[in-house]
Amino acid sequence: MIDEQRLLVERVQTGVRIEKRLLKILKAFAEYHDLTLGDLLEGIVLHAFDGKTPFSAASLERIQELKRFYDFDLDSSASHRLKEIKARPARKRVSEK
Repeated sequence: MIDEQRLLVERVQTGVRIEKRLLKILKAFAEYHDLTLGDLLEGIVLHAFDGKTPFSAASLERIQELKRFYDFDLDSSASHRLKEIKARPARKRVSEK
């Protein structure tokens, strides 16, 4: 068996905003493959940077199932056209005296 060569990298914590249902699908897909969300995203981006598809036919089928489960109807044509709904203002608590 050939030992895998591990590449040392420095990871940083980030706070990104992402469409809610899309995040649910990504988390479920990562869990299905026993990956962290970060590992999944890194893999997707590294494949995309090389112009390669990150998903096998079986993975694409699983993603379609997850899209149906989470009622996700967006595709790549929605890219750069998503507009965030305004957040509701936080309700003020009535302080006890």
